Amino acid sequence: MFTRPGSELDPELLDALVQTSFAVMARLSQAAAAHDMSLTQLRMLAILRDRQPKMAELARYLGLDRSSVSGLIDRAEKRGLVQRTSSGDDGRSVRVSLTADGRRLDPGLTAEIAGLIAPMTHSLTVAERQRLAGLLGRMLP
Repeated sequence: MFTRPGSELDPELLDALVQTSFAVMARLSQAAAAHDMSLTQLRMLAILRDRQPKMAELARYLGLDRSSVSGLIDRAEKRGLVQRTSSGDDGRSVRVSLTADGRRLDPGLTAEIAGLIAPMTHSLTVAERQRLAGLLGRMLP
């Protein structure tokens, strides 16, 4: 169902990855909803934790068009979580960053997400968790 002709992905691995991603997304959606956010807004805040991208860069990170990102930023700005500033290297560009309120929200939200996801890994040993983290990291671009 999810594979293309010629794909070499083991069906059991595919099923496990898809089921795991759905379970993680459900928990992330639960955390976002508890803070009156969408999953996309949560992703945006996570992206802004360690960078101050231009609007176009943020759109690429999120896989959205610029007009959608603009609306997303508008809503987060009204809540006092993000701010727009002129880009120093290009006066026409705007950078997006977390505000102090956005930064204060982050540790609590991160802890909440960890609490929701931790039960998924509680049956793994410390070594298995470390191995899983390494393998998952290698899968990302």
